[in-house]
Amino acid sequence: MTTEIPFSKGQGTGNDFVLFADPDGLVDLTPVQLAALADRHFGVGADGVIRAVRSAALPDGAASLAEDPAAEWFMDYRNADGSAAEMCGNGIRVYARFLVENGLARLPEGGALRIGTRAGVREVRPDERGYRTDLGVWALAGGEPLVRAKNLQVARPGLGVDLGNPHVVVALATDEELDTADLSYVPVLEPEPVEGANVEFVVPRDPLIAEGVGRIRMRVHERGSGETLSCGTGAAAAALAIRYWAGVGAPRRWFVEVPGGSLEVTVTDEADGEHVWLAGPAELVYDGIVSV
Repeated sequence: MTTEIPFSKGQGTGNDFVLFADPDGLVDLTPVQLAALADRHFGVGADGVIRAVRSAALPDGAASLAEDPAAEWFMDYRNADGSAAEMCGNGIRVYARFLVENGLARLPEGGALRIGTRAGVREVRPDERGYRTDLGVWALAGGEPLVRAKNLQVARPGLGVDLGNPHVVVALATDEELDTADLSYVPVLEPEPVEGANVEFVVPRDPLIAEGVGRIRMRVHERGSGETLSCGTGAAAAALAIRYWAGVGAPRRWFVEVPGGSLEVTVTDEADGEHVWLAGPAELVYDGIVSV
């Protein structure tokens, strides 16, 4: 028996998603069905699938409501292979726009949406670039695994960064190295994290800092999705890693150039630690109906 699902296609700096509304949590798609939706040859095609579901309607939402009762909506995010992911920085901005434009949530002027994710509740606000989201407190994930990627001749040390989902950031020496790395192959990490990781390869722009703002280029291989045109939490992780390596006096504001555009990362001091804000575009491209 097939089910027809109305959906929207959305994107943020080329990181694209299939979004559909299931407020009461009645549509339970399998990982195989989700992967079929994301398939670029036989499905709609996307880096991930986002189900708009009320936090009260699914077990994963209970922790969000306990953290913040205002988190009515939960972002049920799945990678392109159908696996569940903790968080998606580009996806949550597109998700916020989907909720507002479909009348599922109201965003008053100057207000914010509190959205549940598997990484905790995240705040999303309108921004001149589109939307900005508080990715929460960041942390070093520990260790410096060696990273091997196709067309890079020598293994490089990476820096583990935790933004609610796992990242390993690798610094490269030149634009040529960044451009020639073949990220259609999964980078090899030694040791391999138990839950896997998104792997970001980054080079500084010239100059690295202009008018007090840091500038870097990044490419990424996302766990469960492969190379994508952008990764929001990955852009934040890359900026945080470069800022960490740069040491005292490094900027709090960064522009991260990805193949799909540009994202802005800002670090702020809060009572519970350093928070990371991500700003960038969020667009709904088209609507449709798909049978699954």
